[in-house]
Amino acid sequence: MDTVSLKMPVTIKAKLTEKLKAKLLKDLDEGIERAKLEVQQIDIQEKRVLQENEAADPTSQDMHRMNAIRQHFGEERQKRLDYCEQAAARKEETEKLVIGAEIVQGTLERQVEVHIGDDMRELMNVEVLVQDDKIIAIRG
Repeated sequence: MDTVSLKMPVTIKAKLTEKLKAKLLKDLDEGIERAKLEVQQIDIQEKRVLQENEAADPTSQDMHRMNAIRQHFGEERQKRLDYCEQAAARKEETEKLVIGAEIVQGTLERQVEVHIGDDMRELMNVEVLVQDDKIIAIRG
């Protein structure tokens, strides 16, 4: 056997334009706002659920259930707050990017026919460069 077909990664990069930068910043802002709204909804739901489960004469089991409810809502709230923090950091990094910079958008797979003697490093390091949704370069 002299050849075999393999799946290889392809890095997708985008050349930063004003349009792309504005879209990235808008997406981050929307994500932060959505997470803030979710935190408010979590606070409202937590109050409602705690009121529904409030007993006039709480037992230790009731107290345990109330603590579990608080913990659950606290974890959900923290996930959103962590996201906001990470998104704010990404937004700050994005604002500093220079127009024309190449940013990694993700990775896809491609089917490659490899032969004896092929340079594996060359086959592995393939990039597709995109500018405003148009492929402008394929690098190997």
